[in-house]
Amino acid sequence: MFVLYKNVKDLLLIFNFNSNIMNEPKEVVGLLEDIKVLLSHTKKVMNVEDLAQYTGLSKSKIYKLTHLKLIPMGTNPNIRQKFFDKDKIDAWLLGEPDLSDEFLENQFNENLLNNRK
Repeated sequence: MFVLYKNVKDLLLIFNFNSNIMNEPKEVVGLLEDIKVLLSHTKKVMNVEDLAQYTGLSKSKIYKLTHLKLIPMGTNPNIRQKFFDKDKIDAWLLGEPDLSDEFLENQFNENLLNNRK
């Protein structure tokens, strides 16, 4: 699990470069992974993988949400890959949507029934 910090400066202060921790290759790799995640959260447009890291939702749950059109996403018909605007995702998350598996399954089943008619 990654720990998010307010900015890179806070992250670097926690991992004091003068300490011996920087001499351990595993610790350096861990630090770089934390920095990578921190920087990925500054992106304005995210793909499914970025969104999964940002929200903690699984990729399969994100795909279910996109299929049911329950999550705000890009609407460019020329691009097959899904893209998400970070600001819209933040507003959507703050709106406290019901993301339970039970709710999604019910929505999926209703969608199937409506499409059969």
